[in-house]
Amino acid sequence: MSIALIKNSLLEAQSALDELLKNDAVLGKVDQAASLIVESLRNEGKILSCGNGGSMCDAIHFAEELSGRYRKNRRALAAMSISDPAHITCVANDFGYEYVFSRFIEGHGRKGDCVLAISTSGTSPTILNATKAAQEKGMIVIGLTGRAGSPLDVMADVINVGLMLDGARVLVVGDLMLDRYWFGTTGRISPEAPVPVVNIAKDDLRPGGAANVAVNVASLGGKVTLLGVVGNDEPAELLSKLVAEHGVGINFVRSTSNPTITKLRVVSRNQQLIRLDFESSFYTPHAFDEKEMFERYCAVLPSVETVILSDYGKGTLTGIADFIKEATAQGKHVIVDPKGTDYQRYAGASLITPNMAEFELVAGPCADEDEIVAKGHMLRERLGLGAVLITRSEHGMTLLQPDVAPMHVPTEARQVFDVTGAGDTVIATIGTALAAGKNLVAACKLGNVAAGIVVGKFGTATVTSLELERALHFSGGAPLGVLAEQDLLHRVQEAKAAGKRVVFTNGCFDILHVGHVRYLEAAKSLGDMLVVAVNDDASVKRLKGEQRPVNACSDRMHVLANLKSVDWVVRFSEDTPERLINQVLPDILVKGGDYQPENIVGYDAVKKAGGEVIALDFHEGYSTTKIIERSRLG
Repeated sequence: MSIALIKNSLLEAQSALDELLKNDAVLGKVDQAASLIVESLRNEGKILSCGNGGSMCDAIHFAEELSGRYRKNRRALAAMSISDPAHITCVANDFGYEYVFSRFIEGHGRKGDCVLAISTSGTSPTILNATKAAQEKGMIVIGLTGRAGSPLDVMADVINVGLMLDGARVLVVGDLMLDRYWFGTTGRISPEAPVPVVNIAKDDLRPGGAANVAVNVASLGGKVTLLGVVGNDEPAELLSKLVAEHGVGINFVRSTSNPTITKLRVVSRNQQLIRLDFESSFYTPHAFDEKEMFERYCAVLPSVETVILSDYGKGTLTGIADFIKEATAQGKHVIVDPKGTDYQRYAGASLITPNMAEFELVAGPCADEDEIVAKGHMLRERLGLGAVLITRSEHGMTLLQPDVAPMHVPTEARQVFDVTGAGDTVIATIGTALAAGKNLVAACKLGNVAAGIVVGKFGTATVTSLELERALHFSGGAPLGVLAEQDLLHRVQEAKAAGKRVVFTNGCFDILHVGHVRYLEAAKSLGDMLVVAVNDDASVKRLKGEQRPVNACSDRMHVLANLKSVDWVVRFSEDTPERLINQVLPDILVKGGDYQPENIVGYDAVKKAGGEVIALDFHEGYSTTKIIERSRLG
């Protein structure tokens, strides 16, 4: 074995660890898993681990370092792997191999214990049976898998999944902007003019233009460099700090005459009152050093696989023809997000991604898909483009390539809250996927899925590789409103930042009836976004008895997520959602029934955070228990 091969293997491992350190979503799940293990051990619980083949070796090693030692001498911790040959061969012979782990858990597991379930595919019957057995006994399941959205991912309490698109090398060049939002309250009209007086309470900064594209690449795990023009001013420093916090490499050319492009929006009561733009055209002579810009571009180009040229028509890309020529000469993917009517500047690019309005501005109005395809091919041939991708809002996307049938991709969006920055997400995802070695068709499909996710968020937002994997692989076509806990917390944070009022309620919702529907409609009317937390199967059994639930948790969540009044659905495993409420801290906490607000679980935390706690009446005559009793009577 050559030393070069050894070094390459070690460098590959080092790269994977480096990318893991940048992925806060995965690190957060590791931290959550560790906390659950510590809590179990402190409460005299134990840790059981299981896996097949190489995963069994991992399970054995994990248990040994708890019961033995890891780095330092300490007391032995209660941990064992399910790996005894006598047990495994006995159960495999008498019951079937798929029960070798679940039978052990049935005999040795106790409420409060933890199970570490390891399955690369997330579909192993032995692991899924073990997970089910553990949850029936009130144990916590920590899943380790390489596939998001797999059955193990859906079932486990905490899941750590493999990364996607990590390390893909991308250069983003284009018009840089700082999006600034001032949020405040209005209560009076100014005596100086008939305008509202806004008392500013929050200043929110977000990357805009090409900067948002770069942040999207970084969120997917890509290694990205951002090249553009800024002024010598405070917004430039704020933008630099903002993108650097997302792991974006900064390569800014400074203009001595023009300010950093800044868009300031004043928002009150979820309504944008005014937008103020601070900018001067970079098309003017000597606005920036174009030679320096091209030199910086050429210096970075050899180290990347994909170049994304994000044209917002502000003048940064005056030399775009040279950028395209140099990149194609080096064999790079060149993707252009176009602007205006002069598409000749984009000749020779690998792919351009106009939206429907931009496309018709250049190609002319299109009455149907046949005309879109015909005019698209004419544009592609005239400009010598590798391909044209037309994004068509609710109609999805159309990809046109030479000598290949048109590919029409239907939209993936199931919830649309805000389309701001969706085009940035599409081009960032496609560029990252191409840099990671995906073909163009696969990359465009990924971009379409990413767009479907990002329009379900508020403001200029990004998509993570975890969200993308979950949307791609979630079995059964589950609604995007069904979220893992960590994903929910991100969505709630985004909603609050956009000034939305978040309402939270919870329940078993075992057999959904009209009383539930009316209750949830009433809860939603109190705010903007309704979160419904659902008891998992094990907690329903503890609360309602051995014959419940009638419907599995995944089915109950699916039905709830398809109600018009419900925005997000999340599962919890405890008897009450107090821990989850303390993390979400909703603006309004709602519970149905004959409660005094101060007796509702989560009251203290929500009130302390400035929220409201409201008890809503249940609708008389509707009861899941009574429905079950009537069905048994025939």
